Amino acid sequence: MKNHKKSLASAWHVIAVVAFALCAAIGLGACTQTQQSASSAESSSQAAASEASTKEGSTNLSLVQDDDPLSLWNEGAPLKKELIAYVKAVTDKSSPDFIPVEDRVATFDVDGTLLNETDPNYFDYTLLVHRVLEDPDYKDKASDFEKATANKIVDQNTNGTKYEELPIEHGQAVASAFKGMTVDEFYDYVHKFAETDMPSYTGLKRGASFYLPMVQVVQYLQANDFDVYMMSGTDRLIMRGVFSSDLCPIDLPLNHILGSDETLVGSNQGDKDGLDYTFTKDEKLVLGGTFLMKTLKENKCYIIQREVAKQPVLSFGNSSGDFAMDNYALSNPTYKSAAFQLCCDDLARENGNTEKAEKMRDECKEYGYTAVSMKDDWKTIYGDSVTYKGAAKDDVAQAA
Repeated sequence: MKNHKKSLASAWHVIAVVAFALCAAIGLGACTQTQQSASSAESSSQAAASEASTKEGSTNLSLVQDDDPLSLWNEGAPLKKELIAYVKAVTDKSSPDFIPVEDRVATFDVDGTLLNETDPNYFDYTLLVHRVLEDPDYKDKASDFEKATANKIVDQNTNGTKYEELPIEHGQAVASAFKGMTVDEFYDYVHKFAETDMPSYTGLKRGASFYLPMVQVVQYLQANDFDVYMMSGTDRLIMRGVFSSDLCPIDLPLNHILGSDETLVGSNQGDKDGLDYTFTKDEKLVLGGTFLMKTLKENKCYIIQREVAKQPVLSFGNSSGDFAMDNYALSNPTYKSAAFQLCCDDLARENGNTEKAEKMRDECKEYGYTAVSMKDDWKTIYGDSVTYKGAAKDDVAQAA
């Protein structure tokens, strides 16, 4: 599990105390120089946080500054203006839009909304390919179905072939390929895969490929007492492995990370139905090998109601698979609500898709969502130490 870090604000408090002590010890001239150094260092704290959050052992740093809580967003970004105004209104007890703390619920999609979506495919797709086709401890044990599913993913990565049945088959293959692992063993497996390099980027691990401006949004909402939930189409245990990795910059309890489902059974249960079996004191829960449900589209609303039991007031997504969740938030009958959708239009810092981004902008206009431009709205994506290898020179020059 990740080691929780103190915020940068606490660190600068310590610096200020040390600076004051130095002033008293060595005089006004040295004090002035020290204050100037501290001020210069503080002004670069945001960049340092951005850099550190992409490196091992530097997770959970606060990216939120009191004077500019969404400092990684350009001033003209619609989300920045709208979200800050929204949060001020709903947290002000004198405002007609005030929302009690217990009802401040925000839901986020993960892949493509908080985390790199495809390099060359979803995190969970690449995990299955690794398990079935590359893992020396398992590839010779993989079933024909698991291999066929993994090879469909490889074909999709290489040739762009579309397989309508792949989302469900992938869920089934993940469930069977990891059958028998305890939950902790599975998390450890995901943690190790999260440590692998992102093939299209330099200086970036898979488990650290979070969009820093969106991490800042999550932390900003948390600082204002919003209950944040992750609603992923990925298997919830895979996502919990990602979010419990030391590389993850977001601090969330694992029961706030929801997703697609597979069975869990007692390690001695065998093929017995749960109604015919009693868990014993000398066993553990293990992955049961059966896929249950893909949490996309309407299923996201179902999971929110089943496990959160409250209708969200904020929703963040990036695809049509999130529209149901967005509409669920916008239809909240009691409180002011909003929905935001990311447009993958950055070709210099990210493996964007202009056609897909334009379609999303049109859909945002049609359905009343606020569009987010990764290219125009964000000052950074992964931090200055990360470079996208696939960027064309003209795109890089334009971004600069």
